[in-house]
Amino acid sequence: MKTLLLRKEDVSRLISNRDVIEAVEDAYRAFSSGQVEQPDYLSIHLPAPRGEIDFKLGYCKVNETISMKASSGGFKNNPESFGLPTGMGTIILFDAQSCALTCVMDGSLITGLRTGASGAVSVKALARKNASKIASIGTGNQARMQIRAINEVMKIDEIHAWSRTVETLAKFKDDIESELGIPVIVTGSKQQAVEKADILITTTRGLGAPVEAAWVKPGTHIVAIGTDQRGKQELEPEIFRNAKIVVDSIAQCTEKGETWHPLNQNIITRDDIHSEIGEILLGHKPGRENEDEVTIFDSTGMAIQDITTAARIYRNAIEQNVGTQFEFFS
Repeated sequence: MKTLLLRKEDVSRLISNRDVIEAVEDAYRAFSSGQVEQPDYLSIHLPAPRGEIDFKLGYCKVNETISMKASSGGFKNNPESFGLPTGMGTIILFDAQSCALTCVMDGSLITGLRTGASGAVSVKALARKNASKIASIGTGNQARMQIRAINEVMKIDEIHAWSRTVETLAKFKDDIESELGIPVIVTGSKQQAVEKADILITTTRGLGAPVEAAWVKPGTHIVAIGTDQRGKQELEPEIFRNAKIVVDSIAQCTEKGETWHPLNQNIITRDDIHSEIGEILLGHKPGRENEDEVTIFDSTGMAIQDITTAARIYRNAIEQNVGTQFEFFS
């Protein structure tokens, strides 16, 4: 058996946003139907000015694939000091029947794509059908990924955007308007953006003052992406009190996600979590049930999303004869 090497440029032409959305839906269904073994992920925080590196490992019984992903972020000096991006990712795939190494692929695109797709999946399940306005708190790469994926599942009339950095906000506006043709309205405060939202996306990596409950109007769907470790926070815990709370993984979100904050402050109990999103996709739990309820999707990211997405890329690469084969075992 040969091992396949897929570089970033290979990965970028082997999968579309629609493919990734389908792969993430498959991931959530597999996870919530007991078809996944997924240990808790590990993080190493390196001394400043360096960032962190996360390791996610999982086994999917549906496609008999094991994956391990190393993903780094927050290395602000990389471009100047080493000529490297501020964050990188690598995914390795194993055949679960033999545990032979089948593929080594660049994972930097996959992390962004599957995280963006998770927001789109939640919009399909939980947003109002007439939702048309998005508020984006944060305007970095993941905000773009969220918008691109959500644009595949609904018509976006306008985006109200806020960022701590004026330059980043201006570039986000130029990029989204030129790429997707969606008007981006720059707001002077988080509050101004949030008050306009049918769908609120937070992608700030849990930094800065949180979104306040008083700003969130009835019927809003919130996609909380930036909190995946304790110490990060994007939402005032009071928002959770009367909301329908949906998570990617109850085990992860109650320990490391945005949901940990209202639990820690006794605003909600674990029983107040409505469901994992996979349960909704399987039809075991209802999604949105009325036009006025505030819905929250707390996403910490899971190895199974990497497995189903990477496995689809690997399958496409074999079918299209893309990548470099090499002898790893002799």
